[in-house]
Amino acid sequence: MEKAPPPFSLRLSPEDRKRLDAAAGELPLGAYIKAKLFDGDLPSVRRRGAAPVKDHAALAQLLGMLGQVRLAHDLGTLADAAKIGALPVTPELEDDLGKALAAVIAMRAELMRALGYGSGDAS
Repeated sequence: MEKAPPPFSLRLSPEDRKRLDAAAGELPLGAYIKAKLFDGDLPSVRRRGAAPVKDHAALAQLLGMLGQVRLAHDLGTLADAAKIGALPVTPELEDDLGKALAAVIAMRAELMRALGYGSGDAS
């Protein structure tokens, strides 16, 4: 198997880079430069948005919620206890599991909203 050639790099002035970015539009720069350099047709490449987050404040709030709860640790502890058969089902455990479920549901809804997928109620 032949080794891939190293990438080619090109220094541009800030003005030239702005012109190149403007000319490329939504195309990746590499695809645009190749098409122009080798007289190829410009590809119709669809790119995802650079920032799919619709609501950065909501995402920050969600990250704060994740930081406040020890959900992963607590659920891991419960899973370990369940594996060894040492998980007695008590009213306190049921209450804790209900709270954990409510927290996960709230975080999912907030994440879906922050990413622009509506309320997050639909699966």
